Amino acid sequence: MNPRLAAFERLLNIMDDLREKCPWDKKQTLESLRHLTIEETYELADAILDNNLEELKGEIGDLMLHLVFYSKIASEKKAFDITDVLNGICDKLVHRHPHIYGDVEANDEETVKRNWEKLKLKEGKKSVLSGVPRSLPALVKAGRIQDKVKGIGFDWDERSQVLEKVKEEINELEEEINQGSDKIEEEFGDVLFSLINYARFINVNPETALERTNKKFIKRFQYMEETINAEGKDFDEMNLEEMDEYWEEAKRLKG
Repeated sequence: MNPRLAAFERLLNIMDDLREKCPWDKKQTLESLRHLTIEETYELADAILDNNLEELKGEIGDLMLHLVFYSKIASEKKAFDITDVLNGICDKLVHRHPHIYGDVEANDEETVKRNWEKLKLKEGKKSVLSGVPRSLPALVKAGRIQDKVKGIGFDWDERSQVLEKVKEEINELEEEINQGSDKIEEEFGDVLFSLINYARFINVNPETALERTNKKFIKRFQYMEETINAEGKDFDEMNLEEMDEYWEEAKRLKG
């Protein structure tokens, strides 16, 4: 047997054993696994950002186990099984890649994405945005929304236009703050949305960029803490100017 097929069959057989014999696995439901799957997905995302390929291998395995687990539970409910899942995604990929499996021409990424969205609408989707999960974090959701509407041509033409929109939204936010209005939150949301939109035009993933900044800040701040503690000092007894000296040292040494 092909090694790939053998490895996958082994996982399926182990899942069958665990579901039958393990008290914890027998107890799990679709709902009980949900938050664990979300956690595993974030762990996989961390491994990608850290460029830790050995860790990534393990996290892919953990996530794959969850997908097999969901399919096993669904088969017990007589809803579908892993074969249906795999055939379903294969059929979808073939249908949505007519430039590979049909006679449609698509020589660049943007054409492929436009065709993809048009095919989804032909399949019965009521809205281009219907494929955006409601439970996505807001930052990620904004990017997906913008990417979806871009697929049907609803987008800015030039990067400079988007930057001007960012500046416009910041000015509107400042006006609302100065007036003490009840629209500050709304305008702040508009600023974030426009920045995420601009990120697309400069080929930056805003979620990744923000997470890298989070990691950088944590690394610098923890260095500050360690250095200050090692010198027998206390944050509570220091002013901002003193702390800033340690922060600048952390920037120099920790990047």
